[in-house]
Amino acid sequence: MPTLLLITIRLSMKQKRILVVDDDPVVRRKMFLRLKNNGYEVISAVDGAEAVSASRKQKPDLILLDISFPPDVAHGGGVAWDGFRIIEWLRRLDESRNIPVIVISGSDPEKCKARALAKGAIAFFQKPVDDDELLDVIEKTLGVSPPPPDEPEP
Repeated sequence: MPTLLLITIRLSMKQKRILVVDDDPVVRRKMFLRLKNNGYEVISAVDGAEAVSASRKQKPDLILLDISFPPDVAHGGGVAWDGFRIIEWLRRLDESRNIPVIVISGSDPEKCKARALAKGAIAFFQKPVDDDELLDVIEKTLGVSPPPPDEPEP
């Protein structure tokens, strides 16, 4: 496919917006780059309050959510949020009730996976994440076709 046509196709598609919620700046940056390079608009949050605010104001199409947040992430001395509490809040709000949530966690999957799915997550990934598998789930969830591979110039 000629490059100009490929660019035109990508620009004409509505770019899907993904909210990445993780307290680790390295994880947020890695996710940002991987998602951006695959055609997604990426927004981020470092804690529950930012996640709820971003979901209300920026209306993401999907949320990637960590489970564990250190107590000091709660700004202003508030209560620390874990991913389960964040999901509960998102499900209470009209603006975010139907946004799909994928949990990505370094926590023990035996303790977290079933609970995350019961709270409303559509999938659970253990860190480190297989990027191709995650992108496949995102594409299926959002009904997005993966971008065609670049063809070599003749």
